[in-house]
Amino acid sequence: MVFSSTLFLFYFLPGFFLLYFLVPTRLKNLVALVGSLGFYAWGGLNFLALFLASVVVNFVLIRFMDRAEGWQKRIYLIMSIVINVAMLFYFKYANFFLENASAVRQAVGGTPLTWEQVVLPIGISFFTFEKLTYTIDVYRGVNRPLKSFWDFMLYIMLFPKMIAGPIVRFHEIAGQLTDRRAFDTVDHKIAGLFRFAVGLAKKVLIANVLGQQADAIFAMVGGQAPDHIFGTTPAQVSPALAWLGALAYTFQIYFDFSGYSDMAIGLGRMMGFQFPENFNNPYVSRSITEFWQRWHITLGRWMRDYLYIPLGGNRVKTARLYANLWTVFILSGFWHGAAWNFIAWGAFHGLFLILDRLFLLRIYQRIGALSIIPTFLITVVGWVLFRAPTLTFALDYLKRMFAFSTVAGESLPYFTNEFWAALALAAVFSFMAALPRVERLELTLLADTHLRLRRAAVLSFTTAVLLLLSVSNIIGSSFNPFIYFRF
Repeated sequence: MVFSSTLFLFYFLPGFFLLYFLVPTRLKNLVALVGSLGFYAWGGLNFLALFLASVVVNFVLIRFMDRAEGWQKRIYLIMSIVINVAMLFYFKYANFFLENASAVRQAVGGTPLTWEQVVLPIGISFFTFEKLTYTIDVYRGVNRPLKSFWDFMLYIMLFPKMIAGPIVRFHEIAGQLTDRRAFDTVDHKIAGLFRFAVGLAKKVLIANVLGQQADAIFAMVGGQAPDHIFGTTPAQVSPALAWLGALAYTFQIYFDFSGYSDMAIGLGRMMGFQFPENFNNPYVSRSITEFWQRWHITLGRWMRDYLYIPLGGNRVKTARLYANLWTVFILSGFWHGAAWNFIAWGAFHGLFLILDRLFLLRIYQRIGALSIIPTFLITVVGWVLFRAPTLTFALDYLKRMFAFSTVAGESLPYFTNEFWAALALAAVFSFMAALPRVERLELTLLADTHLRLRRAAVLSFTTAVLLLLSVSNIIGSSFNPFIYFRF
């Protein structure tokens, strides 16, 4: 069940909030938990029992860990980490390693391996990260473990952030799991509904429109799309069309994923939870280093605190520091998907993080705001690696982007006005934060939860308009994927 589906918007969401707002405070966690289990069961019923069993095992191990001391405490920590990582490894990476082992075996003259493909449960990466967060935070003494198993299950399974984030660390909402009265106000609910409407509009009115054409262009390069889509053949995919496909995907993934995060944050706020921000205008970044401070912020912080710093952080020698950076971002790429193109995407970003430290940051400082341009182009190239079904496909696509010789049919094929309008809106909303004060105004608007009457009225009217436009689009369109659900 995706947030932009009619099932969620017309049935699940109204029914859930009607019950959630009507019950007394002591029952709100129960309603939230039952609703979250129902939400996940709709799309992942086959794996619900497995997920619940892993939650039970983690809760018991962490209770034992909290009571233990010395080496016994570390043993329980290791057991919890191994169980969670093993579960992620099996479901997400077993096929990848078996496929590569089979390919190696064939290359040396052996017979290919045969196995039953492992099905990937939705949201397992985010689910695993949050269990690891809870375990490590309790071990480090950042927070005491929850006394109630049901509160712990609610932290792990809370439906707004369960499938695609943001990654909420335990200490960030530990107090809210037991007492949300400070955030249970009309202003928070209005602000939350507005944030949800903004996210839904980003997803439906921009990401979906761009994504449909991006998919068609990438399929054309792969020779999979029927010729009549653009009235041209795969051999005639010009550099201009290849760049257009890459740009469409670049904006699609941002508005799709940030839209989901906005919706999750908005839903959480309506329930009294304060989730961390996950995006902050990443395409106005002036370096790849800054990009990763603005893109998928909760993942970047997780990687920093639970991987980069334990590896030594900035305290090690320069060569080791660069190796750590590269290691963390290769793992980040592998976390996104079990394929070589994701590993290449992580290594690509790791390389530019190293180049930033070596000399690029000094160059960018000299050219000022113009450094947004090379940073954005680097990002676009990276997204081709991310979007491509294979690494070979990605390299072929990049060759077409940078093949500046004239080819037959070089002029762009016909695109609808809706596509061009969505592309223009995407560019405007992506880069307008580069203007003075715009980013500050935007953050104030989205974060403000103390609303005067006039602002509350404006937000309510804007929310109604965005919801009306989005719902109309959803009803009239069958193209409605969520990119990050597969991670």
